[in-house]
Amino acid sequence: MRSNSDNNIIKIPEPTLRRLPWYLSNIKLMKEQGGHFVSSTQLSKATGIDASQIAKDLSYIKVSGKPRVGYEATYIIKALEDFLGFTRQHEAFLFGVGNLGGALLNDNGLSQFGLKIAGAFDVRKEIIGTEINGIPIYDINRLPDVNTGARIKIGILTVPIYFAQNVTDWMVACGIKAVWNFTPFRIRVPENIVVQNTSLYAHLAVMFNRLNEEELKR
Repeated sequence: MRSNSDNNIIKIPEPTLRRLPWYLSNIKLMKEQGGHFVSSTQLSKATGIDASQIAKDLSYIKVSGKPRVGYEATYIIKALEDFLGFTRQHEAFLFGVGNLGGALLNDNGLSQFGLKIAGAFDVRKEIIGTEINGIPIYDINRLPDVNTGARIKIGILTVPIYFAQNVTDWMVACGIKAVWNFTPFRIRVPENIVVQNTSLYAHLAVMFNRLNEEELKR
């Protein structure tokens, strides 16, 4: 994002970027329940995040609220969706059509957040040439042909861990610039490649650990 006063790029803190979708979801819910204005205090009660932190986070999207009233719900919803990229369609390829990959292919909700899976790749002959939810599945070796001109820049990685690095290298070689990594393997990429790690197993481990801590307190 660029500032209004100069050409310097403003780097948004990652914790802020992670919180903004929470605000968006809660504001949408409040609007559906009849709220025309939403305050930082209301969002704080709904999310458990300090109101001053919410105001600071929202300052990045250049929105302003009315004193003692808050933010106009319809306006801030649109501002957040535009800022987060949810109103623009981003196409992606998925790599690894196992249980998780298949579930993502069947998840029509991704399109509501601006992500469309245009194709999937695998090595298993029995599924190559078929479709899931209307999305074609290709032999992974066909990636250069399918992604002619490197039109699609996003790759979703759901392969087994022992294939993760090799598939990542192939994705990058074929024009992928951003990787949404669902494997528990920390892939290595060039500095100009964006990586977002989403390890279900890591979150599961944290949940189990916290649950155990609570049980030990009893």
